[in-house]
Order: sequence, then C-alpha cells, then structure tokens
Amino acid sequence: MILPVLSLQFDGSCRIRCKLCSLYRLLLVLLLCIGFVHPEAKAEEDAVEFPDLLDADDIAYFFSQGDIDGLHWALSNVFAASERNPDPSQVKHRLPQQLVSRGGGSTYTTEYKLKMDIQQAEYLATHLAEEDRDPKWAKFFQDAVLPIYQKVLSNVPPVDQLERTHGLYAFREADLELGIGNIYNKAWHHTNFEELKDPTTGKVLPLLNPEMDTNNIEREWFGEDNNPDHHPGILYIDDVLSKEALGRIRQLLLESTVWYQTKMPLRFGGYVGAYIDDGLHDRLLLQLSMELHKALPRIMKGHPLKYLWAYKYDSEYTGINLHADEAAVNVNIWLTPDEANLDPTSGGLVVFTAKPPEDWNFAEYNTDTDRVVEELLRPTNFANVTIPHKQNRAVIFDSSLFHQTDRYKFKPGYENRRINLTILYGDMQRSSSHTTDTPPGSQDVKTEL
Repeated sequence: MILPVLSLQFDGSCRIRCKLCSLYRLLLVLLLCIGFVHPEAKAEEDAVEFPDLLDADDIAYFFSQGDIDGLHWALSNVFAASERNPDPSQVKHRLPQQLVSRGGGSTYTTEYKLKMDIQQAEYLATHLAEEDRDPKWAKFFQDAVLPIYQKVLSNVPPVDQLERTHGLYAFREADLELGIGNIYNKAWHHTNFEELKDPTTGKVLPLLNPEMDTNNIEREWFGEDNNPDHHPGILYIDDVLSKEALGRIRQLLLESTVWYQTKMPLRFGGYVGAYIDDGLHDRLLLQLSMELHKALPRIMKGHPLKYLWAYKYDSEYTGINLHADEAAVNVNIWLTPDEANLDPTSGGLVVFTAKPPEDWNFAEYNTDTDRVVEELLRPTNFANVTIPHKQNRAVIFDSSLFHQTDRYKFKPGYENRRINLTILYGDMQRSSSHTTDTPPGSQDVKTEL
C-alpha cells in the first residue's frame, strides 16, 4: 500500500474539509506507526533517475535475467513517483500521455467505472473493518471516498447523452469542488502482495497446481498428441493455480485500487483495466509469470515476459472486441467463481485461427474490424476455438491469433464481476499464410529461463 503523508485539499465547502480533518489525523498516526520507508533505502532510491514509465523491453530485460527483485523494485519506484500516489510531495512526474490515451486519465470517467469504484470502496470499507485488517483505512473509504464517488455519480448524465465522447464523462467544476480530483484513480489501497510462504518453514510456495501435466500441455501446443479435437497453438488448463494462490490472487484483484483504465462504452464495451506499468506489479504476479515460463520451456523458448494486465467487466456491456495482441504467447486466467456465471456455456474467449498478415500494421489489424472480417476471417468460415469461462482455467494461445471476449452474463455484485488476468510473453509471430501454422516456441528446448 502506498501510504503517503496526505494533504487532502478540497475546494468545496468547509463542511467537506472539516469532515476529513479527523480522518487526516488518523492517517498521519497510521503512517508514523508503519514507517514504510527506511531512510537509507529511500536515499538510495532517490539517487536513481527513474523514467516516468517502464516499457515492454524494460520488463523483458529484468525478466530475461531472472531478476524478479529488480523488476519489482523498478516498477514500484516508478509507480510511487507517479500521480497515482495520493501524496503530492512524492509525485515526480505527471501521468504519461500513454496512460491517459488508453483510458487511465484522472480528469474523466464513465458511469460504469464509477459504479465499480463505488463497489470496490464498499468492499474495502467492509473487509478492512475486520479486526485483523485495518479498521482505520476502512473508515477512510466509508467516510471520505464513498460520499464523493456517490455524489459525482449523481452528476453523470445517461450514456446516451454522451455520444460526442462515446460515453466518457469529463469532470466538471461541481465534481472538482466535491473533491473528486483528490480521490479518483489514486493508489489508496495497493496490496503489493509478496510470494506465498509456508508459515512454518518460511519457504516460498509454488503458485501453480503441482498436478499440472506440463509434458502433455506442451505436446498439445505443438500438435504432437495427434488429437483431432485439439488445435496447435490454442489450449486450456483447468485448475492451473493452487487453491492458496487462487484465493490470494483473487483477493489482490478485488482489493487493490489500481483499476485506472476505462473504455469508451459506446465504442469498446464496458470493462476497467489494471496494468503492470501502472500499479499491477505485486511480486505474487511476477512470481506467477516466472513459474509459468519455467513450467513450459518449449512453449516459452525465447519469449520473456513483456506485459501483464487484468480486466474487470460490467455485464451490462460487451467485452473486448476483435483484436490481436503484439506478443508470442498469451495466457488468460479467469478468477471469478463459477456460480457467478449465469451461462456456463459462455463467458469465456473466442480464438480465431487467422492472424494478421506480415504487411499489416497495428492500426490495420486492430482498428479496421470490417477488413479483418472480410479478408481474413470470412475466408476461413470464421474458424475458431471457443473456450467457456471456468474459474481457475488458463487459456494459452498464440497471441497473434485474432480473439475476442465471448458473450457473457454474470450475476450482479462486485464479487461476481468477470475478472481475467492476462500475461503476455515474447514478440508477435506473424504468418505469411494468414492462418496459424507452427505455434510460437521450440520443439527441441528442454529447459530455459
């Protein structure tokens, strides 16, 4: 959790400012008790000039060296110096335009994102109030965060009145007077979970299910199992995580306030995003990325971690549209309990067997959907592999294949929201034939980082 010495300055009424005074004092006491940064460590970090954003090559560099400590250190320091830090004195750079342009800005929102933020604040106010958690922070979410979110939500017009901005709502003067600028898209509760450890021995526990048959998985990936029902480069693994890892990662994704991205609902559907270069860098997730890489050496040969994200969905909207990701291997893990899915035959992923031609650029294959459909998908009769949603199921596929979220309908409620964790490895492997041929990886490698 980023725990700054807060300076909550509101331009609104004295009533709002006075209501926060006692909370501010509580936060100061909490910060002094925790002493979250050792002075010597802080001095070392101050001596390093961090960029305002790590890119995929930076992530791959640390990962290729097996340096999870270094990767976590770099991501943590860049994030702590960003505008996500609620303490203005710790902020060293403005939000990079890359984060703003992909929907992670702090001056606008959507109705569905604000509703999700309210649900998360309610969840934290309840769960942090438990005796073994942090009742003072629970009070902060209950008394400071929720009233502002709820009042601003009442100012947001219906989405059909926001056609010019495709459903985005820019905060107005009345919202700023309520204090939304000091609350919205900040790292109020950053889990930053460490690895799971045995409480007796202190030994780091594996996150993957020890019963996972990695040899058969790799044989299926390369089509060596001769199963006509399987498709090389597309597979899924059930019960991929240990029970403990599933629970911890799900807790992380429910609690951590790193869901900063919103999409234009009238163009792209309704889901919020969290990213490795913008807060979603818990060591637990970096450990999982490394374990998967080591467990599947033939698939992962030459493909280091490049990126990681998670999405949380609103069932009143559609999911992610047709696209291909700029990576070699794509791992999608679903975290939501099965009982939340109202249609067990759907809710997952549709992976088509076509991929972008070598001479198409990113904009051509990820924005010109009509052309993709007519020139690439229709000639294959829309051949695809559709995998239904199931909790703790990992879908692994050649990331250059076109794919999209399947139709879905989940129960109402914060804990019922569809959540997927996506891990991307390596660089996109194009095909001159426009359809999947040999999937990424190496059929010869035995073991490699």
